[in-house]
Amino acid sequence: MKIVNRLKDGTLIFDGAMGTMLQNRGLKLGELPEMLNFSAPEIVIEIHKSYVDAGADVVTTNTFGANELKLAGSPYTVEEVIHKAVVNARTACEGTDTYVALDIGPIGELLAPMGTLSFQEAYEIFKRQVVQGVKSGADLILIETMTDLYEAKAAVLAAKENANVPVFCTMSFEANGRTFTGCTPEAMVLVLEGLGVNALGVNCSLGPKELGPIVDHILKIATVPVMVQANAGLPTVVEGRTVFNVLPEDFARHGCNFVEKGVKIVGGCCGTTDRYIEGLKEVLKDRQPGKIEAATLTGVCTPTKVVEIQGVRVIGERINPTGKKLLKEALRSGNLDYILREAIAQVDAGAHILDVNVGLPEINEEEIMEKIVQEIQSILDVPLQIDSTNPKAIEKGLRIYNGKAIVNSVNGEDKVLERILPIVKKYGAAVVGLTLDERGIPKTAEARFEIAEKIVDRALSYGIKREDVYIDCLTLTAAAQQEEVQETLKTIQLVKKHLNVKTVLGVSNVSFGLPNRDLLNRTFLAASIFAGLDLPIINPLDQGMMETIVASQVLWNQDKSAEAYLKYHQNQPKTEVGSKPKMAQSQEDLFNMIIKGIRDEAKIATENLLQEKAPLDIVNQYIVPALDFVGERYEKGDLFLPQLIQSAETVKSAFEVIKKKLKENAHSDISNGKILLATVKGDIHDIGKNIVKVLLENYNYEIIDLGRDVPKEKIVEEVVKNKIKLVGLSALMTTTVKNMEETIEALKKMDPECIVMVGGAVLNPEYAEMIKADYYAKDAKDAVAIAKNILG
Repeated sequence: MKIVNRLKDGTLIFDGAMGTMLQNRGLKLGELPEMLNFSAPEIVIEIHKSYVDAGADVVTTNTFGANELKLAGSPYTVEEVIHKAVVNARTACEGTDTYVALDIGPIGELLAPMGTLSFQEAYEIFKRQVVQGVKSGADLILIETMTDLYEAKAAVLAAKENANVPVFCTMSFEANGRTFTGCTPEAMVLVLEGLGVNALGVNCSLGPKELGPIVDHILKIATVPVMVQANAGLPTVVEGRTVFNVLPEDFARHGCNFVEKGVKIVGGCCGTTDRYIEGLKEVLKDRQPGKIEAATLTGVCTPTKVVEIQGVRVIGERINPTGKKLLKEALRSGNLDYILREAIAQVDAGAHILDVNVGLPEINEEEIMEKIVQEIQSILDVPLQIDSTNPKAIEKGLRIYNGKAIVNSVNGEDKVLERILPIVKKYGAAVVGLTLDERGIPKTAEARFEIAEKIVDRALSYGIKREDVYIDCLTLTAAAQQEEVQETLKTIQLVKKHLNVKTVLGVSNVSFGLPNRDLLNRTFLAASIFAGLDLPIINPLDQGMMETIVASQVLWNQDKSAEAYLKYHQNQPKTEVGSKPKMAQSQEDLFNMIIKGIRDEAKIATENLLQEKAPLDIVNQYIVPALDFVGERYEKGDLFLPQLIQSAETVKSAFEVIKKKLKENAHSDISNGKILLATVKGDIHDIGKNIVKVLLENYNYEIIDLGRDVPKEKIVEEVVKNKIKLVGLSALMTTTVKNMEETIEALKKMDPECIVMVGGAVLNPEYAEMIKADYYAKDAKDAVAIAKNILG
């Protein structure tokens, strides 16, 4: 992997935008850029050559959208498109040392639970691209413009498992420092580094100045080369043409600044041309990237939340069938609602991480593990600990998990280490090491420490980082092995002093067989924290245990100025953040079920409410307030797109019950009015429109969705036919904003009273005003507010 070796001391310059260059050469609106590999290969080759001549070390193939969904209906297969694109790039690079990168962009559909595309389906789509790209001769794989960390994971796994070339991956962030689906830079680094990418970073969506703070966050913790491909600033429309506000010389200056900070790979995205790359090449001539010392981030994550293991962090123990009769029954019967309730209750009580153990001999542990991990992560943004002795169940859980998880556990037995550690390494997880081996649990702290040291050394030999190894010094019951309780505390101290790793402990084991277990548990927990325990595995619903943690952190100088202690006690009397309507218990439950996205229980709660409430009362008094509450939290950044969609899907399940009741009583539909949605002609992206549709439907608006790439004539025809008052138009590409303007003009000519709201990644209030739209909706919540204003 010469390209990886080159990055050890030097920089790499990637090319700029393919789309911009094609548009400058006459690419038509709505035309798939990948088709020009066949219809005009000389143009594609010429663009590649211009980037090579400008000084690019790497050119990317014209395959950004070359997947089976986006190519549906085209005359060529995925394999044919990718092969031809690689051949074109190779032809342009002939006689040079320039590398060819297979370009892989997003699929264009949301993965479940936000959308309908399964993780495995996404993996297979990416695998098909990867296999052909390598077969055709690509030197490396560039996965770019990802906004969903889950989709990025599917793509990286497909690349790592089916190719032996370097893999780079970049995501697109917005001005708020998160991607469209809420992923943070820190979560991206934790997950992508864990999966083994050779470089990671950011591209698209923003100009180099706006990307600066995001790049700084990445450089603080990334230990692999960082890559930046910014847009040529922010787009504006001038005389019907999209232009960008950063000139080549300014772009080069920003690129130089990135390299001085420690970025090793730079290039261009939307709006950049060969002139921009030529400028980069000139300013970076003979310049070495700045030296960086990335800080060690010990933690686990979901895409939207990183739990850094600094101070005590609680692992909730309640999803474990040991000694839990009701949980065993739920696992046997497939009662996932019971398990989800346990998960929610623990998070509400303060758990930072949830242990998930589904090990019963009479069930298929692998299938149930996969299913429960999917269900929990669909409603909660809490990291998980995959707890099993079955390697297949562990891998099932890790593969489907969206984020960085913990594996519980390995021990000092060679066969266990050899089975589990490769899985931990492959998926970039953290791992718990138990201080026992073939001989059992040693009686002395020194003997347990020797096992801990062996586990750490073995993990390091597999390439697992020290910060991803957590040692469990094992708790024994004081009723039978009283003298060994102190040995556990001594082992924690030895591990913390000599191995510099985090520690885990299942605290409540200490009190088995003794009365007043709560008192013993709290006392032992306090002593363990003093000894250096980082991750107690406890029941977070035990308020005494949680209060002991808060108090201990004050006494052991971990909670500076007692800030967390004061906050905890200030918050104790308070209920859920935000103002909720006063409700009876059953009604309040429906409210919370919508907020937390528990679909099946929402159906039951709605059926119960219908015994005493009119259908429209339930809608207007409880469902709409719940959606408003979720929308407000989304707008504030307290929750993100996955949770917003999950709440909307939960409302759908409640509406199914309500509509059935109305039908039985021969009532008319409960629609608040009709809204027509469409992605304009020439634009084949409709993810944003689909999200708006889901939310509007849940506010009882009847949606007529015309799909994507819709001609203005079709939109006007449907508006007249259905007597539509409000139209929502979407565009994701700068090249299709002109079509949106022409569609609005046609609608206003047909009916001056027709109201048009517009949205999409390339739009802003100024654009909306320029093309004479009535409203600009920056997101689905805005669209709902506009609909309420117009239709009530």
